[in-house]
Amino acid sequence: MKTKNEHWLKKSYQKATLETKLLVFDQILNGQISNNQASKKYDIPRTTISYWLRKYSTLVQQNNGMSKNDEIKKLKEKIEELEFQKDFQQDIIADMELITGVDMSKKSLPKTLAKEIELKKKQRIKENGS
Repeated sequence: MKTKNEHWLKKSYQKATLETKLLVFDQILNGQISNNQASKKYDIPRTTISYWLRKYSTLVQQNNGMSKNDEIKKLKEKIEELEFQKDFQQDIIADMELITGVDMSKKSLPKTLAKEIELKKKQRIKENGS
């Protein structure tokens, strides 16, 4: 029979190591065990495991958000670089067509790019003619 004092005593748990937390995360997130099973297996309160998982998912969301911003920034930089390259290449093609008198771009490039080169050629003629 329990005495009055024994009834109010809480079960004491050892602080979980980082290794244990990672192991629990891995097994729960991979569907190997449930929160309840992990609680019993590792002698960790279910509320503690739920708290860890909430903190972990918040951290993952924050990291993904940061990486998405970084990814967007990198993609914008790449677009700028590619736009510069395209512009440079079109300048060369426009110059070559003016020098040779052969319209290569109309035959070999998509219409939108050929039109851009034609505009560059007109701009060149305008600049050189005035």
